[in-house]
Amino acid sequence: MPSEQQITEALKAVKYPGYNRDIVSFGLIKEIAVNDGAVSVALQLTGGKPEVAEQLKTDCERAIKELPGVSKVYVQVRQQGAAPPTQQNKIPGLNRIVAVASGKGGVGKSTASVNLACGLAYLGSRVGLLDCDIYGPSIPLMMGIVQKPTLSDDGKMVPPSNYGVKLMSMGFLVEGDQPVIWRGPMIMKTIQQFFMAVEWGELDYLLVDLPPGTGDAQLSLCQTVPLDGGVIVTTPQEASLGVVRKGIAMFQKVNVPILGIIENMSYFTTPTGERVEIFGHGGGRSEAERQKVRFLGEVPLFTEIREGGDNGIPVVISKADKPPGQAFLNIAANLKQELQ
Repeated sequence: MPSEQQITEALKAVKYPGYNRDIVSFGLIKEIAVNDGAVSVALQLTGGKPEVAEQLKTDCERAIKELPGVSKVYVQVRQQGAAPPTQQNKIPGLNRIVAVASGKGGVGKSTASVNLACGLAYLGSRVGLLDCDIYGPSIPLMMGIVQKPTLSDDGKMVPPSNYGVKLMSMGFLVEGDQPVIWRGPMIMKTIQQFFMAVEWGELDYLLVDLPPGTGDAQLSLCQTVPLDGGVIVTTPQEASLGVVRKGIAMFQKVNVPILGIIENMSYFTTPTGERVEIFGHGGGRSEAERQKVRFLGEVPLFTEIREGGDNGIPVVISKADKPPGQAFLNIAANLKQELQ
């Protein structure tokens, strides 16, 4: 007889019609009961057409019946209100939206975002990169883009592009080193405009580089668009991992699935070939196992990665066939596989 956990895992295969996320990550499962081979499941929808409820009922029954030991399945779909389950509007043209986050600063999250975006483009995907670090935008520098967005005929911002990646950042909208001194409501409005007032076109993946922490920018994003998942960047030491767990918990509370963890600055290899684990090693993989999410890969310390960020030529572009570029390309391939 299956356990509630096994039933929940089976229901993760059921996608909400028209979305790329499953009904478990949306938080639609309200009750699960098992009794002598009979499984009862209750879903709570806020809005949606009757045919959507019927399709979900059929898909849930099919998924549960595949479990060993199940003799009967009862699926109840409750509906109330008029809003879709995410209370968000799906944005036309954006097939997958993925947030790249970290619990603390200084772990190389923006470096990972840039190289993941370029890596996905290198692998043949249509990619955009949105810099949501309102106070400290660094993506324009790392991507080597200085031109400002132009305006389309209908008044939308047309994002500049480089290395096959479309880009939008607060760094385009302020002059030089001018600081952005805003409170929460202004941040929320700006992030909404970055999605709704930008002509992104057709993209396979839009990566969103979040600022560190669990503040206004992160919550605004989760409330604005239906995220397909989050990627967490960390370094190996416990000081970083402890804060990462808070970031994971935040995504879980707003029903955003964790696609995987990246361990940055994993180790350093000296010119003589000696391997030095400056920040420890293996913490990211261990945390991924503890959280039961995918470990997307590790990135050693390479001088070329830092140089690429400073020069505006990501290492995936300049060293695609060398270990520094291959590290990020492997992670990009793993992320692409996770999103299929």
